[in-house]
Parts: sequence; structure tokens; C-alpha cells
Amino acid sequence: MRRASVLLRHDEVVGETDPRLFGAFVEHLGRCVYGGIFEPGHPTADGNGFRGDVLALVRELQPTVMRYPGGNFVSGYNWEDGVGPPTERPRRLDLAWASTETNRFGTNEFIDWCRLAGAEPMLAVNLGTRRGDAARNLLEYCNHPGGTAWSDLRRRHGWEQPHGVNLWCLGNEMDAPWQMETKTAQEYGRMAAEAAKLMKWTDPGLALVACGSSGHNMPWFGEWEATVLEHCFEHVDFISLHNYLNNYGRDTPAFLAAPDLMDSLIDEVVAIADAVAARKQSGKRIMLSFDEWNVWYRTRGQIDAVRPHPAWPVAPALLEEVYTMEDALAFAGAGISLLNHADRVKVACLAQLVNAIAPIMTQTGGPAWRQTIFHPFAQLSRFGRGRVLRAQVDSPTYAAVCHDPMFGVDLRFALPAVPYLKLAAVQDGGSLTLFALNRDLEQPMALEVSLEGLGSPVIAGAQQLCDPDLDAANTRDEPERVKPQPLRDVVMSAGRLRATLAPASWNMIRLSPPPERPPAT
Repeated sequence: MRRASVLLRHDEVVGETDPRLFGAFVEHLGRCVYGGIFEPGHPTADGNGFRGDVLALVRELQPTVMRYPGGNFVSGYNWEDGVGPPTERPRRLDLAWASTETNRFGTNEFIDWCRLAGAEPMLAVNLGTRRGDAARNLLEYCNHPGGTAWSDLRRRHGWEQPHGVNLWCLGNEMDAPWQMETKTAQEYGRMAAEAAKLMKWTDPGLALVACGSSGHNMPWFGEWEATVLEHCFEHVDFISLHNYLNNYGRDTPAFLAAPDLMDSLIDEVVAIADAVAARKQSGKRIMLSFDEWNVWYRTRGQIDAVRPHPAWPVAPALLEEVYTMEDALAFAGAGISLLNHADRVKVACLAQLVNAIAPIMTQTGGPAWRQTIFHPFAQLSRFGRGRVLRAQVDSPTYAAVCHDPMFGVDLRFALPAVPYLKLAAVQDGGSLTLFALNRDLEQPMALEVSLEGLGSPVIAGAQQLCDPDLDAANTRDEPERVKPQPLRDVVMSAGRLRATLAPASWNMIRLSPPPERPPAT
């Protein structure tokens, strides 16, 4: 049996989690919108065509912010196509996903859906085929109360009150060859600065996200971030990061180690942003928006095989990754990485929400169900809000080499000392939640956690997610094959918690203050 120990002190704090850390993403991609969140005629659909069964699962998942409409889709999107009477909206070829876009679902429908889902809207503007003028017009349409052409058009469309969208992305992955009208760092930096200027002149209270490079495997990673921020530092609040975990190498220990590369990626982007601040002699700190993250690799090459699709289908089944128990473990480790950087990562979006690389799957006209990755996200979103304590982890380690193929080159990242235990601890008032991943595939782990200055809490609940078959998945016919189960071997005594974590398991342990004793009579 492996043994690991953790020391937690009440005054050693990483930072406070921002509610926006638990966001997700809806893009016009495959069946994410059509047949996902929006399916008029479905037995559970309301008068707006929103699927009620999907909404129920989204409310259970509890995402706090929702990014829309892309993603790659936004770089060719004319927002005007998606407003006004649905029967009058144009059908367009979507070059991003080789599909036909009907535009039956657009900005106003998305805002209404967000209100029902309890999520803050996060809109992206097209800086691929368009520029800052279209961005500020969309902003005026959404946020200005009335008395101008664009705001009055919104009112005529049936939305009298402004949408009040505060969080905006200045394009998407503009460095990527797969993007429509890819930009150099100089081109994008100048354009983003001017778009941001126009938008903040229109609505000064906005929070704006500039595009970082599409991943740490891009040849210009680092140089891109520095150049872009040199141009738009004064106008933006966030720089974006994107990262998808993969198991191309069919190496489970390395796959479970991959979230540690997210830690390094975050640290590197923070250092770059702060270096720009230093060169500008500014005390301003650019925060991070990790607005695309997930496990994704099985269906990654799918779109290249169909572009251009001769039929240009509407809402084809694209990127419908079936997630396994193994995927849930890697995914959960990524969630821990985000928590442990709560001081600088203030926005994060799971990509995506329904059907396309998603925690929720649906059958068109049929049921919806939870994928394996649904469960860690729901636990993180519900119980990961508060002060993240800086955990001192003493754990045995193993060596791993992570693979990341890109542009025909298999990049390899050596990790010589990966702790078998990956852990985050979040304090919310008097309660404390531990999220613990045992990355050992064969041995259980004896975990001991020492609490200093955190009172004498009692165990309020404990769950684990594990399955002896790492290929186990949830399907339409077996939707609860993988789900959290009680973690029973947990004791709390004299300021120390002891638990036995199963091999290859994700665990959540909740501690709460002891019940008050009734006054003596």
C-alpha cells in the first residue's frame, strides 16, 4: 500500500476561487446546440425549444459561466444572422465544422437559455473575418438600454431590457492554422487592442479576454502571449489558455500525469504576463481565462476527414467522445490544477457542454445522460468554492513522458517525479473539502492529512469514483455504469484525517464543524 501525507494550515492560502472558475462552453458545433440544448419538438422541450432534460442536468452540473458561440465557429460568424425572426434568418455554410448553420438559435436565445440554466453569459466576438466595429455593434445591441439603432433593434426583436453581458472574448485561437483568417501576433495584438478600446468606450465596465496561443505545443507559444499583451495590456483583463488532455500514447500513468503539465502551462503564462507588466512598469496583473479545457483525442482528427463535406449537413454528429473511467481520472486531475491556481486563473470553461466532447450526451428525440466526466465537474463546482489552501503533499512519485502530437511532430514532455497523490483543499466558512486523486493503478493509498488551525472538524461526507475497468463508460442503455459511491474508510481523530483511497480513484471528502453541544442544565 502506498502512503502519502498532507499538511494543511489555515493561514497558508493560494487564493479565493472566482465563481467563474466553474464555467462551460456552448459552440455551434455538431449537436451541441441543435439536438443538445435546443430541440423544438422534443418531449421535454419548452416553448422556446430548450430541452428540459438537458436543462435539469445542466443545473445539476452547476456551471457558473457559459462561453458562446465559439470556438472556431465564431471566426466566421456574422452575429446579425442569429437575431430577428427565426424564419427570416439566413442559412450559411459554416467552414469551421463543414456544416450548414440554420441560425435558428442565436444570441437572444442563448441569453434566455443562460438565465434558465443559472449561468452568466460569456460572449466571443469575431476577430477572424470581422473587426472591432462589428464587435462594438454587437455590444451595443446586447447592453445598451435603448435610443440607438442597435439597441432599439434588440427591443424590436422582443428583448426590451438589455442583456448586461459583462464578460467578452476577443476572438478565438487567432494564432491557429485551422482558424478562419489566422493572424500573426502583431496583427492580432493590434486588432484586439482597437476592438477592446471601442468596446470599453461603449461599456466601461466590461471584462475582456485576449487570445493566448492555442496551446503550449504551438511553435510560437510564449512569444505570442508576450507580443499580444504588449499591444493590448492596458485594455484587457485576461489572457486565454487552452489545453486538451490526451492518451495518444496509450500510456495510462502518463495520461494521469498530464494535468501536471497544466500546472506548468499556467505558471509559464503568469510569468509572461507579469514580465510584460514589469516592462511597462505597471502594477496591473493580467488574470488567466482557461476557457477551453477537457480530455479530447479519439475524435480529434474527425473534422479533417470531412472537410469540405459534400452534403454540408445540419448539426451532424461531430466529436462525440465517449468518456471512460480513465478519462474521468485525468479530467479530475485537471480540475485540481485549476483550483490550485485560483490566485490567477479566474475564469475556466469546460469544452464543451452537450454531445461534442461533453459531460452530457443526448439522443435526438430521446433521453439525456451523464458521461463519466460529469461527476468530478459537478463536485468541483458545488464544493470547490472558497479559500484554496496551499497543501504540502508528501507522496511517492513515478516518472512519465506525455505525448502531444502537433503539426506532424510528436512533442514529448518528460515528468521525472509525478506524485501518485494529486490534491486540492478548499475551505468555505467552517467547512473544508478535500479533492484527492490516487494515480496509482494497482495499489491503494493510505492518506493522512494533518490540519493546523482548522479546528476539530468532523466528517460530513465522503465519495469516491472508481471502477476496476478503466474503459467503463456511461451509455444510453447503461447511463449509471460509472457514478460516485460512498468512501467508507475515512476517520477523523485529534486533528488528523485518515483515509484509504482505492487504486485509480477520484475522491471527495467533506469536513464540517462539530455540532454544537446543548447548554448544560
